[in-house]
Amino acid sequence: MLQLQPDEPQIELGRPNAFIDAVGWVFGIPSKILLLDSRMDNHVISDETVAALREYLHRNSVTNVKVRINQYAPGGEWSRLFRNKSVGAGWRYTFGVLATLIYTILPGRIIGGDNYNPYTNTINIYSDHKAVAIHEGGHAKDFAPRHYKGTYAFFYMIPFAALYAEARASNDAISYLHAQPSALDETHGYRILYPAYATYIGGETTQYVIPYPVVYVAVLIPGHILGHWKGSRVEARRAAAAAADIAVEPAGLEE
Repeated sequence: MLQLQPDEPQIELGRPNAFIDAVGWVFGIPSKILLLDSRMDNHVISDETVAALREYLHRNSVTNVKVRINQYAPGGEWSRLFRNKSVGAGWRYTFGVLATLIYTILPGRIIGGDNYNPYTNTINIYSDHKAVAIHEGGHAKDFAPRHYKGTYAFFYMIPFAALYAEARASNDAISYLHAQPSALDETHGYRILYPAYATYIGGETTQYVIPYPVVYVAVLIPGHILGHWKGSRVEARRAAAAAADIAVEPAGLEE
């Protein structure tokens, strides 16, 4: 297993750069519009979001994943790729090299796109949204106990298979937020993760269906409606559960 180096921080923050981050903000406009949230790919991550992800990883014992907050570190990522013996060499030196090359040539520090890279065991965060950060942490948690990590990463590439992994990460994030004191964070979780999941459905479907925009919008709008409806019920469900002194289960993507 790839271990963090002695005295190496698990979470590293990119050095602020007003010009680069402004360009990144512009590149992030489509995601802001599609998900109706200005925090998406805004490249200015609050201490609260960083703390929420740190706490999630700690509580779930995900101790060796690297977290890069709005950071571009190609040297560090190539090093992690070569040292990550928990992923088979065949996977690392093919798909892992490709993923890291894309990271190097098309830096998320500019183009955005929160993600988890299983080949380097790294979480990259560019959005100031707790639920999004925890969702990416959910992917790292999902990979952590798996013995055949490279095979599982390849499974993501099979048409529509990624929807399974995305649902696992989203449900885990919602369940975690439900267990926290803040009803607002849980509400925001529904409102961002449901339409985000709809974009995954749209992305998979539009590989085989034309026209692209029609199909994409057709799945995105219901995602927003359902997410906002689920979010609007959080306060009432929590209040009802507290009044009855019972535990209420979060409403996951399968409902």
